[in-house]
Amino acid sequence: MRIEVAAGFALNVERRGKNEGTPLVLLHGFTGSSGAWGEFGELLAQAMPILAVDIVGHGDSDAPTSLDHYRMCTAAADVVAAVERSGFTRANWLGYSMGGRLALHVAAAHPGGIERLVLIGASPGIESKRERLARVAADELLASQIERDGVRPFIDYWESIALFASQRALPAETRRVIRAGRLKNSRTGLANSLRGMGAGAQDALHDQLAGLTMPALVLAGEADAKYAAIAQEFASRMPCARAAIVPGAGHAAQLEQPERCAAEVLAFLASTPHTNSEGATP
Repeated sequence: MRIEVAAGFALNVERRGKNEGTPLVLLHGFTGSSGAWGEFGELLAQAMPILAVDIVGHGDSDAPTSLDHYRMCTAAADVVAAVERSGFTRANWLGYSMGGRLALHVAAAHPGGIERLVLIGASPGIESKRERLARVAADELLASQIERDGVRPFIDYWESIALFASQRALPAETRRVIRAGRLKNSRTGLANSLRGMGAGAQDALHDQLAGLTMPALVLAGEADAKYAAIAQEFASRMPCARAAIVPGAGHAAQLEQPERCAAEVLAFLASTPHTNSEGATP
């Protein structure tokens, strides 16, 4: 269902799962869509209502030529508006990679709308200004490459990077479905997502983590060393967060170990919150 959240701009939200209970908002990663959740999403939908959003520039959501709706602060306000216009003022939120960074921005700017927060393979951004500028420059090169060469050559490159090496062990049909979803995206949407929502373009949120008091679960694949370390950082900085490292998984833990990740998420959503104070459950 396409929902107009601003004049002339709409996001697509796919509602599935149960009709009762607190909904879980799903925010996919870069090049993904609301259909990218696979078995993991199906397992969650058996337990609760699901609102799977196509982030700006992806899936069936609009992909404007202007960067306005791609900037993290606006993108966060837009997805909150889409959820509210779907009939919910509060929800649980789950984001993967780019979608995790977006979910974290929602938590920072619109905390009243979040019951619980789940992050998978996500970060609070890049703390060093020099490194942020370098990332912006690198993402601009990729954006220009997409505009020049098209989506398919870029997806060929994207699927070859080390971050996704562990996905090559996925079943062939799973990899085919993931690739088909990536190829449905547009040049403009992907290029502008890099420019507006890249880790260098967004504000770094490290200093805001201590003020995010909603219960949070931060998942990362065991083979994804960088994000496993970041998950532990989240758990140490956020008052009510804990990290869970998923064995046998890389960056997209929810695709590589869907049953394990779904079990972690469902247990977390049903659990009693804890705080990261002395004596708390780690």
